[in-house]
Amino acid sequence: MIRLRELKVSDAPYMLEWMHDPYVQRCFRKDMLGITLEQAQEFCRNSVVPSKLKTGDDIHFAIVDENDEYLGTISLKKVDLENKKAEYAVTTRQKTRGTGAAFKATGDLLKKAFREYGLHRVYLNVFADNQIAIKFYEKCGFKYEGEFREHLLINQEYKSWKWYGILDSEYNEGVFEIE
Repeated sequence: MIRLRELKVSDAPYMLEWMHDPYVQRCFRKDMLGITLEQAQEFCRNSVVPSKLKTGDDIHFAIVDENDEYLGTISLKKVDLENKKAEYAVTTRQKTRGTGAAFKATGDLLKKAFREYGLHRVYLNVFADNQIAIKFYEKCGFKYEGEFREHLLINQEYKSWKWYGILDSEYNEGVFEIE
């Protein structure tokens, strides 16, 4: 039973697992290898899900199992209520990969985005060479929207950036079971 809940300070050590994982790090723009336990705890303390959503909010949830064990973080970032959109992000601990937990959590997050928060569009960006993530996003119903070629300089190498999005109407007719 996978579900979403607010982040807790006690999740921080588990967050460091993926933050310090070189495999995961290659997928990020920001270098997380130097994040300390104290910084991760502070992030958790500041990640309270707002009772009233406002423009500019970042909403972070813990993905947890039936024992309330932290498996990963899933987010709606840069909420824009005027244009009814937000950026999607997800990352999980290694033990979670391939279990379907991220897929289930994505369905739950999109349901919140479109049904509870009234968003019209959720989008993401991904390194063009990250085929595993791209396959996952497409499985979740995100549609390819374009590419910024050689957009970011990461470790002295230019990386292209692909953009994906999903609209509320696509979610409603999509791959997730709608309750």
